Amino acid sequence: MQALWMVLAALIFATMGVCVKIASEWFNPAELVFYRGLIGIVFLALLARNQGVSLRTQYPGMHAWRSFIGVVSLGAWFYSIAHLPLATAMTLNYMSSVWIAVFLIGGTLLAWVPLPGRDGRLRRPPLQGALMLTVVVGFGGVVMMLRPTIGDRQAFAGLVGLMSGLTAAFAYMQVVALSKLGEPESRTVFYFAVGSAVAGGMGTVVTGFSDWPGGLHAMWLLPVGVLAALGQLCMTRAYSRAKTPGGTLLVANLQYSGIVFAAIYSVALFGDHIDGLGWGGMTLIVASGIVATILRQRAVPKAPAEEH
Repeated sequence: MQALWMVLAALIFATMGVCVKIASEWFNPAELVFYRGLIGIVFLALLARNQGVSLRTQYPGMHAWRSFIGVVSLGAWFYSIAHLPLATAMTLNYMSSVWIAVFLIGGTLLAWVPLPGRDGRLRRPPLQGALMLTVVVGFGGVVMMLRPTIGDRQAFAGLVGLMSGLTAAFAYMQVVALSKLGEPESRTVFYFAVGSAVAGGMGTVVTGFSDWPGGLHAMWLLPVGVLAALGQLCMTRAYSRAKTPGGTLLVANLQYSGIVFAAIYSVALFGDHIDGLGWGGMTLIVASGIVATILRQRAVPKAPAEEH
């Protein structure tokens, strides 16, 4: 059942991307982040109240950092959605697993740790070479996807999309740290919504507010906030119901189904053309992300059991 929750979350996030792309015709990224935060605050406050979860926290600094880095990722992702095909923007954002592999390599490449069953000698953590290969393959996929746009205005949007994946990796690690401290997901997501509203509001001081569009165009803002919250909650339920390492691994890899949904939306709704090189790049990024997820679980050596 946890697999279905993750597939549902991926579908919801891809659908939110559609709403963001449509809304970006009338609103700039700072406004989208601002309205997404406001709607999320109301939705999550009501949800926390219904669940009996207090919004008071003992870790305001950690929530502030998670909100800051999450808002940077969100703003970069919204910008890339507005200026790139939806499938491309979604794929670049899902590079977070590859970026985490980069962090793992950087943090352990020069480290030497005692490995169990090896007479106590210090050795490098295993699988570094395999992780490096997945990183190279992942960035090779990025080059294949963005090659047709290098040299024009979309090149900058591609770099911003890459940054959204990089900062998403930092945000993911902070969410993991908060969950280990026992922070409820609804509380964590609520403070992220608060951070989005504050940061988006500050951004509009620079960018200004767009003229409020006539008709029902502004209604696209509502699903942006609601779908974002629903997607995060579905993803949380998927991980919470994955009781085994294998189940967790399955859930983590099924997030890439969002790229498939985004590609379908991109072609069917927006008429985007994805050539063979683009499809190949997407495939390489998905494959490298899945392999990196598997390897990083195996790359961290288990501490030897204590003797009694």
